[in-house]
Amino acid sequence: MRTYKLTIAYDGTRYQGWQRQENTDRTIQGIMEQTIAGQTGFPVEVNGSGRTDAGVHAKGQTASVILPGQAANNFFTGRINAALPADIRITDARLVKNGFHARKSAVAKQYEYYIDTGEKPDVFTRKYMYHFPRKLDLERMRIAAGYLKGTHEFAAYTDKKDEKSTRRTIYDIIVSGQGSRVVLTFDGTGFLYHMVRILTGTLLETGTYQRTPESVRDALDTKDRSKAGFIAPARGLFLREVRYD
Repeated sequence: MRTYKLTIAYDGTRYQGWQRQENTDRTIQGIMEQTIAGQTGFPVEVNGSGRTDAGVHAKGQTASVILPGQAANNFFTGRINAALPADIRITDARLVKNGFHARKSAVAKQYEYYIDTGEKPDVFTRKYMYHFPRKLDLERMRIAAGYLKGTHEFAAYTDKKDEKSTRRTIYDIIVSGQGSRVVLTFDGTGFLYHMVRILTGTLLETGTYQRTPESVRDALDTKDRSKAGFIAPARGLFLREVRYD
């Protein structure tokens, strides 16, 4: 048996997220499994580093797949890519030690959220940025981000109420902007359901003076979802990379 680590980029606009679902064939995992199975002649399971929601994109999603024998050098980046839809691409494939699992072996993830604050949405990036035509105080957002760094219970920053554990570590949140473009970069051990999008909405509310920077800490302390901000749309969110030891 051979285990392969795949790095995958995809435009999530027309998909129902990463995870395969019984009621739709429009998931990234489902299409990856169908495509590889179609080329190998036997069923396979493609395990991703984690779920991305419907409409969320990836520059560097990681997945693992086990094949009974060693694949040709260009099997994934050549043959499988040729059979995949144009909005899904394997950007790298490598043979790794058996036992590697894209989700269980991951130690950190980095997401980016793109915001367009211009009066009108940009013609060419409107599908991949959240149009938020308001002036943002980036320094206030950075102060709020400082309260979110570290290890906390992030129960207020998820929409899933039955999480076994809401304890996560955020290594860094970078707020950067140039012109009408603002990028929020989130780096941490892992993120809960809707967590990055809720953190984004919370920071946007801080940047528009709808809340104080200190209020993000109150949400952490109370674990009350109503104390955190709105959930930002999926289209501005990208999974940038997954890191491993």
